[in-house]
Amino acid sequence: MTDSTRADARPEDSGSAGAAADSSGPEEPISAPEASAGAKVRVGDRIFSGIATGSGAFVVALIAAIGIFLLIRAVPSLQVNQVNFLFSRVWDTSDPDDLSFGILDLAWITVASSLVALVIAMPVSGGIALFLTHYAPRALARPFAYIIDLLAAVPSVIYGLWGALVLAPVLDPVASWLNGNLGWIPIFADGNVRADSGANVFTAGIVLAVMILPTITGVSREVFQRTPTAQIEGALALGATRWEVVRTTVWPFGRNGFIGGSMLGLGRALGETVALTIILSFTFAPPNYSVFDAGATFASKIALGSAEFNNNLQVGAYISAGLVLFVITFAVNALARWIENASGKEKA
Repeated sequence: MTDSTRADARPEDSGSAGAAADSSGPEEPISAPEASAGAKVRVGDRIFSGIATGSGAFVVALIAAIGIFLLIRAVPSLQVNQVNFLFSRVWDTSDPDDLSFGILDLAWITVASSLVALVIAMPVSGGIALFLTHYAPRALARPFAYIIDLLAAVPSVIYGLWGALVLAPVLDPVASWLNGNLGWIPIFADGNVRADSGANVFTAGIVLAVMILPTITGVSREVFQRTPTAQIEGALALGATRWEVVRTTVWPFGRNGFIGGSMLGLGRALGETVALTIILSFTFAPPNYSVFDAGATFASKIALGSAEFNNNLQVGAYISAGLVLFVITFAVNALARWIENASGKEKA
């Protein structure tokens, strides 16, 4: 074959190859069979989707029903209340025809004990979570984490008895020292019970801190474990110490998750009933807004007032307090979820 023949043959060959390529492109829709196969939903998928959707809707409806129930039962009592519900320190529901109930003192004891617990539990839980995820050997981390998780299985009444009979005598010298040397600070001033009595917000806060420890530690541990390995190895390759790795990579990555777990622990502390009833319910004197106060929280007040649940208006007074606790707890948990979602978006 001459050069001219080869030259004439090449365009034909390339043209036929191009035509074959052009003809083969649109004639083979790859995604069409897959799309048609994927469009067919199996019966099991439909059943599971329906159950999952129905379960989610049921939970939302249940929460809404609880809130509506509390509101309906609370309104009649609030309408006949003789004092300001939010700012009064009086709680007298003995006479259904002359109800006087306010939640100011209940709110103080509830919030103060929960905040004391949070201030103590947050650094301890964060330290435990960091130790288990980045310092402890694997053989020690797993059983230690299991022991921490077991704290959540201890009944509240056991915590209450432990706090009143075992922990309170141990804390009496500490409480006396704080009251004697820092009493010029209002939070450590004299309360409505003796500082060394053990039956005060100070003791209750420490007991609550132990109770919420597994919640905060569990969430924090899961978040810290998800720190990207590439970031940790990069910091180590640059010569960072283990603490510098934690400070520059692990903590920034898991900070929002740690705060979200702390908010979940706070919600747990706000609703505690039995333990705080055992520790704090030794006086009916109004609190002095000190950590050495005793009294009732929202939950313990409702528990202690069960003997008065024989009149709709009296019951409505306690339900009004329960409604406030419901709103506070719901708001705290919603804040925790928002913080976790914001953390996830930042990482993405």
